[in-house]
Amino acid sequence: MVDATHDEPAVTLDAFLDTQTNATAVRLEAGEDARALLPHLDRIALVEVSFPSFRDGRGYSAARILREAGYTGELRAQGDVLVDQVLFMKRCGFDSFAPEAEIDPATLEAALTRYDRVYQKAADGQVPVWKLRHG
Repeated sequence: MVDATHDEPAVTLDAFLDTQTNATAVRLEAGEDARALLPHLDRIALVEVSFPSFRDGRGYSAARILREAGYTGELRAQGDVLVDQVLFMKRCGFDSFAPEAEIDPATLEAALTRYDRVYQKAADGQVPVWKLRHG
């Protein structure tokens, strides 16, 4: 399952920052600081964030940092992406996915539509249920 809109190969963060190439796609490995990209957001079309293990949540933070800073380009989760994580990845700002293992489309649809309300504010702009109750 890849909802990719940008097909240029992503360069490493070091290559992007050191050479200032004309690259518009950057790959962040787990543990790399997404804030290094903030001065360059206007020229980046794709940020691919590596998830080496489903247990590694650092990519969620990278997504949120980028979206809160105003990044509007494609944000792709790549690696050990599980179907039960996709909803939360979308809430953090990911809009495309490149999982190592295929995800059944029906199972994905069920996971994405299971809940119609959220409890926390996130990058996706959904209004939390508590705010709906208390105006």
